[in-house]
Amino acid sequence: MPPPLPPLEHHPFLRGLSPEQVSAIACGIRELSFPAGALLLREGEQADTLYLLRSGRVVLELNVPGRGTTQLETLKAGDILGLSWLFPPYRWSLDARAVEPVDAFALDASCMRGPTPEHPVLEPALAMRLLRHLYDRLERVRLQRLDVYKAGA
Repeated sequence: MPPPLPPLEHHPFLRGLSPEQVSAIACGIRELSFPAGALLLREGEQADTLYLLRSGRVVLELNVPGRGTTQLETLKAGDILGLSWLFPPYRWSLDARAVEPVDAFALDASCMRGPTPEHPVLEPALAMRLLRHLYDRLERVRLQRLDVYKAGA
C-alpha cells in the first residue's frame, strides 16, 4: 500500500501561509483522482479551478491546426495546474491530460480572486506564489527548449 498523501497545507504552493489563509483559499476544496488518459482541462472550457497536484503526472497539450497535438510541458506532484482562472474571459487556453493516475486538490477560483475583508493579505501572498511558480515554469520550459534544439543540432 502506498504511503498516505500529504494534507493540503503541506503542498509546496501553500507552504508558509497561515492556517487562516489556507482555510480562506480552501473554501471550495475537493479532492479528485483522475485515471491515466483523463482530461483535467479542456481548451475553451470555463476556467474556475486551481489544481494542486499531489501525485501522478500531467502533460500540457496544445492543438495546433494542421499539425495536431503538441505537448508543451509535463507537470508532477507538487506543481500547480490551471492559471486561466486568473484572467477574463476565464477559459482554459490548453488541454491537460493525465499520463498516469493523478490525485489533486481542486480549489475553487472564486475563493482566490481578490482580497476579502477577513483576509486582506491573502491576495499579495497568492500573487507572490503564482509569480514564483510562473517564473520557475518559464525557466523549466526554456531549459527543455534548449535541450530540444541541442539534440537536433
